[in-house]
Amino acid sequence: MTSTLKTIIKNIGPGLLFASMAIGTSHLVMSTKAGAQYGWIMVIPIILANVLKYPFFEFGVRYTNATNKTLIEGYLNRGKGYLVFYALITFISTFTILAALYIVTSGLLINLLKISSIPIPIIALSLFTFISFLLIIGKYSFLEKSLKIVVTILLFAVLATILLVLNKGQVAQVFNYKPSSIFNEAGILFLIGLMGWMPTTVEASSWVSLWSKEKWNIQGNKPSLKTSLQEFNTGYIITSILAILFLIIGWLTLYGTNTLLSSSAVIFADQLVNLFTIHIGNWSYILISLAAFATMFSTCMTAHDAIARVSVDILQLLKPKIKKTNSSKRLFTIAVIVLALINFTVIAGFGANMGQLVALATFVSFIVAPIIGYMNLKNVISEDLSVHQQPGKGLKILTYIGITFLLLFSIYYFWIVIF
Repeated sequence: MTSTLKTIIKNIGPGLLFASMAIGTSHLVMSTKAGAQYGWIMVIPIILANVLKYPFFEFGVRYTNATNKTLIEGYLNRGKGYLVFYALITFISTFTILAALYIVTSGLLINLLKISSIPIPIIALSLFTFISFLLIIGKYSFLEKSLKIVVTILLFAVLATILLVLNKGQVAQVFNYKPSSIFNEAGILFLIGLMGWMPTTVEASSWVSLWSKEKWNIQGNKPSLKTSLQEFNTGYIITSILAILFLIIGWLTLYGTNTLLSSSAVIFADQLVNLFTIHIGNWSYILISLAAFATMFSTCMTAHDAIARVSVDILQLLKPKIKKTNSSKRLFTIAVIVLALINFTVIAGFGANMGQLVALATFVSFIVAPIIGYMNLKNVISEDLSVHQQPGKGLKILTYIGITFLLLFSIYYFWIVIF
């Protein structure tokens, strides 16, 4: 094992958390559905989204490593308006992203334990309570250690399934099957939703920034910028590969069968697990159900942890007096509990229909993506970073292309939704 690989493994954490968080709704739900409804052609927007959004997330690691500050602190350095705008986006995300993730996870748990008689909100409340306890007691260290196991198991499970699916070949199409059009209104909306959540929402760039700072505080030392970026890139590559693998599974097992993936969390969970077991064998149903649940459970943990940290960071920056009179640990505990209560209320209102929540979360995230991308760029090309710490010309060009592309799509998306 080379010294470089050893160093990356030692510092792995933020990139791993990013992978675990991203694998949730965008992969299990959106990628699988893309392959099932539209076929292999959807690999193009998936790759495009991962490539064009890469700089926005990379800047979270770059800025924090170079300045010892989070991206959110950088927003305040650019002007209070930047921070207030990001605070507003975080506030909206509080009512959508976590609720959508917990609904899917609740459906998988109901499917795993065969407890369909228990309402979704009650299952979600149990998950909120348990995860909140883990985050408050276990903190970042527990989160990182547990996710190393979960992501490793998931990666091997998906790879094994892909090999079996490829060996079996594509499922036979029904007679007179008519492929879904990508270029009608429904297709465009799905395409934009897929790219909005692929690999995850752009505002999550600050989550990586916060995790990086927490990791280095625990270690007591900070790795070099090169090592930090290598660690993040490892997680990002894993995330991108898994997105393509889930698309292939959906394409080879469902495309051409006229099977529609349900918007009901419980029904969708059963459909998802069956995608795997139909090729591995019924004996694997419990194992696959457990792996799928563990994956979404870890996604809930990472997102819940991240949004709580972001909320505390924003609050302390906007209200310095709060930081003086309250410890970060206490504020984090309060934030975790408040987020659980808010999102339980949202789930109780929406019931088991995750489609509405995902659609709302997608709308907000996609519209603001180019704006946050621009804010991140302003951070890393500011005087906060020395010239050699700033991104190179190629990465800057890719950033401008990504911002332009997402801006045009956001305008078009807004036009379709409103008019």
